[in-house]
Amino acid sequence: MLQTLSQPPSRNLAEHLLAWYDRHHRELPWRVSPAAAKAGKRADPYHIWLSEVMLQQTTVQAVKPYFAKFLTLWPTVGELAAGPVEDVMAAWAGLGYYARARNLKKCADAVATLHGGVFPDTEDGLRSLPGIGDYTSAAVAAIAFNRQAAVMDGNVERVISRLYAIDSPLPGSKPTMKAKVALLTPADRPGDFAQAMMDLGATICTPKRPACALCPLREDCLAFAEHDPERFPVKAKKKDRPVRLGAAFVAVTPEGEVLLRRRVETGLLGGMTEVPTTAWTARIDGGDTAEHAPFEAAWEPCGTIIHVFTHFELRLAVFRARTEKSPADGWWEPVENLEAQALPTVMKKVITQALPLAFAKNPN
Repeated sequence: MLQTLSQPPSRNLAEHLLAWYDRHHRELPWRVSPAAAKAGKRADPYHIWLSEVMLQQTTVQAVKPYFAKFLTLWPTVGELAAGPVEDVMAAWAGLGYYARARNLKKCADAVATLHGGVFPDTEDGLRSLPGIGDYTSAAVAAIAFNRQAAVMDGNVERVISRLYAIDSPLPGSKPTMKAKVALLTPADRPGDFAQAMMDLGATICTPKRPACALCPLREDCLAFAEHDPERFPVKAKKKDRPVRLGAAFVAVTPEGEVLLRRRVETGLLGGMTEVPTTAWTARIDGGDTAEHAPFEAAWEPCGTIIHVFTHFELRLAVFRARTEKSPADGWWEPVENLEAQALPTVMKKVITQALPLAFAKNPN
């Protein structure tokens, strides 16, 4: 007869998880291996902070090349602080959630000017920096500074919700989950424990078809005992994603230059580069016809692109005009230089719709 447990047994879960992590940890460019950590090597706080900011709502595989690029361009937080914000935004282009890039630069500036280029080594100190919230402060404190901080990302939420069969839906159950993580986090090797929980969620305790037979915590997992791990974590019903409309205008000179402009620093895609568009936002539609073009020209329709943001879907009617340089706001950039600009993915879609070979590696 199946025994349903009210809570996991009292054996040392952290000890079992760390033993598994020592053998099966992922090799990631910002990490220090368990063996090196045991020998006294500490992870670089700059590397951990940079990777954690990049990893928010982004996969490890997508982050790896961006992480390498940033370290090549700005090997230290002081050098990142000294870099022009336009260069930082351009290096971030394509990674999405661009507020992270703006906050990354602000945080680097604060570390350089207020802390002498050295990250604070406590959760409170880290949380005082721009763009660093509860998760990132805990992750950096635990992994880089060996602080006993409860680190909880999406992978950890999934592990802990299944381990304790937490029925209340997210996001309301997050405080309960974090309290459980805090109780499990050991004073010894808290950084490795946090990374072990992340690795367990990423490789074993996956959203679909978790490999429970390989899990070091299966004997303690209530969801496994109930034969229903995929039910967790319980999530609140998502609201329907609204659709917003707008238009984008790709103007090209006979010399092959495209009209670009920079968005205002605040709001969605703040500080990024774009072609002229109508005034759409997450809450309101913009005009979606050529009547709303930035200047008079023979605008021809090129179809529509669809881009899905977190809270809404955007549909932009794309128009193209072959024209001489106009006095419109912005600047004219050669097509061959577009790849180096701080163009978010939605703008690359727009330009490609109008100029299919704009981002081709070998257009000829």
